[in-house]
Amino acid sequence: MNYRELVAEIKRKKSFLCVGLDTDLEKIPSSVLSRSDDPVLEFNKQIIETTLPHAVAYKLNFAFYEARGPQGLVSMERTMQFLNNRAFTIADAKRGDIGNTAAMYARSVFDYYKFNAITLSPYMGVDTVEPFLKYKNHWSIVLALTSNPGADDFETLETGEGKVYERVIKKFATSQMSEQVMFVAGATRPETFATIRKHAPDHFLLVPGVGAQGGNLEEVCRFGMNNSVGLLINSSRQIIYASSGNDFAAKAGEQAQIIQKQMQQVMQDKGII
Repeated sequence: MNYRELVAEIKRKKSFLCVGLDTDLEKIPSSVLSRSDDPVLEFNKQIIETTLPHAVAYKLNFAFYEARGPQGLVSMERTMQFLNNRAFTIADAKRGDIGNTAAMYARSVFDYYKFNAITLSPYMGVDTVEPFLKYKNHWSIVLALTSNPGADDFETLETGEGKVYERVIKKFATSQMSEQVMFVAGATRPETFATIRKHAPDHFLLVPGVGAQGGNLEEVCRFGMNNSVGLLINSSRQIIYASSGNDFAAKAGEQAQIIQKQMQQVMQDKGII
């Protein structure tokens, strides 16, 4: 899915919601655990079915699948097969390495698992991202300013040429393949979005931290939205764990719809739809 196709899908669904499938086996309702030999897959399938009308993207956090060893990776692969290109998919893997190692990560995520995008750590340099950019119509989502408190340890340090996160954005925003690059920008720091947009006015931003982490959708949109929307707002726990009972899927769908309606209103107010 390229830039124009993603924008078209956002306008069609009147949504820029990304659902985070951070599926924790310990939080899956007992009714699912007892009747399925792959409860993570069954949980994901039910969440997807009820949220798909309201979401344009799904983000699978590799840690929640890798922690279960081979069975977890099987659950992830089956989840991707169930999605079957019905939405934009993000491998939240935060890879970052050089040369052949990066090329193998790219092959794994794009060729084998068939994700549209992957999150990447840029701190070993531009050459760690380049192997991913060779895949046309796939996206590299570069960590810029994350939502966690520890972002202040490095990302907000002054360098004499702007803060570290600003240098990261400027470096990748000028890439020849810039339409294949997104940036991670945490919702817990909405006041920084004006600075981010100064360096990357047209790029998409993947925005974690809305909901359970305290980020505010309206503030993110006010500072971060551009004429093409330019945002994918991720919500994980607020949606997939909206209920711990047998109605978990229905409640997830209801929560996704609430967020989608808020997004639709913002897009109408901005004249995008």
